[in-house]
Amino acid sequence: MSDVSPVNSPEKIQPGKIRVDKWLWQARFFKSRALASAVAGSGGLRLNGTHVAKASQPVRPGDVLTFPQANRIRVIRIEALGQRRGPAPEAQALYTDLDETEAKPAGAPGPAAPASRAPGSGRPTKKERRRTDALRDAQD
Repeated sequence: MSDVSPVNSPEKIQPGKIRVDKWLWQARFFKSRALASAVAGSGGLRLNGTHVAKASQPVRPGDVLTFPQANRIRVIRIEALGQRRGPAPEAQALYTDLDETEAKPAGAPGPAAPASRAPGSGRPTKKERRRTDALRDAQD
C-alpha cells in the first residue's frame, strides 16, 4: 500500500497546475515562500487581470501574473511549471517578462554621474593629501 493518502499528499492541485506562491518562489521572484505567500494573499497579485485573494490559487502555463516587486510592477507570462527551486538560469526559463520592451521611459534618469569638482576647491582627495604631506615632510 502507498504511504501517501489524499489527505497527506504534498500537492492537492490538479496535474499541470501549481500554487501561485510556490511558483513565484521557484521562479526566484521572492527569497522565501512566506514572502511570496504574503504578496499573493495581500490582494496585490493579479492572475489574468483578476485579483488573487489566496496564495493557494493554482496557475498554469500561459497565465499572466501582475504583481509588485521592490519599486516596480512586474508583468510576466508563465511559460512552464517548475519542479524545484533551481539556479537562476533554470528559474528564468519558467517565465517571459512582458515589460522588457519598455525597460526605461524616455525621460527616466540614468545612473548618476560621479561628482566632479575643480582642482583645489573643496575637501582634498587622498592623492592631493599625500602630495601635501610629502611637501611638509620635505620641508622638515
